[in-house]
Amino acid sequence: MPKKPKPKTEKPAAPKSLLNRRARYDYELLQTFECGIALVGSEVKSIYKGRVNLVDAYCQITNHELWLHNLDIEPYENATNFQPERRRDRKLLAHKKEIDLIERRAQEKGLAIVPTKIYFTRGKVKVEVALARGKRQYDRREQIAKDESRREADRARKERF
Repeated sequence: MPKKPKPKTEKPAAPKSLLNRRARYDYELLQTFECGIALVGSEVKSIYKGRVNLVDAYCQITNHELWLHNLDIEPYENATNFQPERRRDRKLLAHKKEIDLIERRAQEKGLAIVPTKIYFTRGKVKVEVALARGKRQYDRREQIAKDESRREADRARKERF
């Protein structure tokens, strides 16, 4: 008689990634870098649950260190005593050469340093930071028109088949 397979226990899945969709709309992303982030207490659990808002976040280099400002992480509801501030400044962990490269490019070409994505890699929280150039209003309109025409073409293709 064959053995019955054991039922698999489902682990709660972490969100694949939390995107800053506004950054892709407002900026033309030129180059991306992966950084770690220094978190306190229960912030990791809040990020795991997807309770993060990247919309107003931006990065800045101070004293050869990369800092993430205005990242909104909701407090974890099951945490006991210590609740860190929601929008405190958080240090990003990157190699010194990468930080120097980002700083040089941002100063030379007048680029912004924007966080685009937060995700988990092997149990660690990572932040994708991009060097970005701001889009003009007409660039945004062009992009919207291109996206819309692509969608219409996809719909027409689906209807044929």
